[in-house]
Amino acid sequence: MAELNTVARPYTKAVFEYARDAGTIQKWSDSLNDAAQVASDKVMKSILGNPALTSGQKASAVITVLEDLDESGQNFIHLLADNNRLALIPEIAVQFEQLKANQESSVEINVTTAYELDEQQQQKLTQALSAKLGRDVTLASTVDQSILGGVVIRTKDLVIDGSVRARIAKLAEVLNS
Repeated sequence: MAELNTVARPYTKAVFEYARDAGTIQKWSDSLNDAAQVASDKVMKSILGNPALTSGQKASAVITVLEDLDESGQNFIHLLADNNRLALIPEIAVQFEQLKANQESSVEINVTTAYELDEQQQQKLTQALSAKLGRDVTLASTVDQSILGGVVIRTKDLVIDGSVRARIAKLAEVLNS
């Protein structure tokens, strides 16, 4: 897996710099995510792995499915096909999203609470998390009454479980040991 990561990095960097300079980061993000879904499809994988097809035919197969791909996106698909790198599209999309998040200096936080948070509580939580993480925070809130109370905060690489259910589980573990 590290090899895919390494091989995809220069393509990701090049397309991200192009998108940043053109002011089309979101458009490229959407296009790459769509292309990643297409390239991950079971049927498309068999087409892309078919040695009887030329790189142009493989690129055309991907482009045909991606209806709203502009000329620069099509050129990128052809470049990947010419270098036999179409299988990297999902990894390129993942790396692009990481670069985009770093560029935007933002992070999406999922907050689970036992009860609905009002607007003021959401604002306070957003400000506190933004200060702690040093990034702009986008808050997505869900309600799960099974946590009894408190809050569970999740990002891609961080989980803070301050729920009553978790505290009860820890207490039970201490009492049982």
